[in-house]
Amino acid sequence: MLNPKILEEIGARLSAVIAASPAADIEKNVRALLSSVFAKLDLVSREEFDIQTQVLQRTREKLKALEARLDRLENGPDQSD
Repeated sequence: MLNPKILEEIGARLSAVIAASPAADIEKNVRALLSSVFAKLDLVSREEFDIQTQVLQRTREKLKALEARLDRLENGPDQSD
């Protein structure tokens, strides 16, 4: 059976080799490329999307209230469609 210390040492050496290899640079370059592509797509964050959804909901509620008020002003309080 293999000694756990040997496995840990092998894992540490492999991590050091990968960190020193071009793989780390490739990962950085891919991340930078993806960030650039996403920036060009003009995407919004989830937080900004949620905020705009709330603003739209409040606007719809105000519009509905104004439509009801206008209807009451035009038709009188006793008439309803």
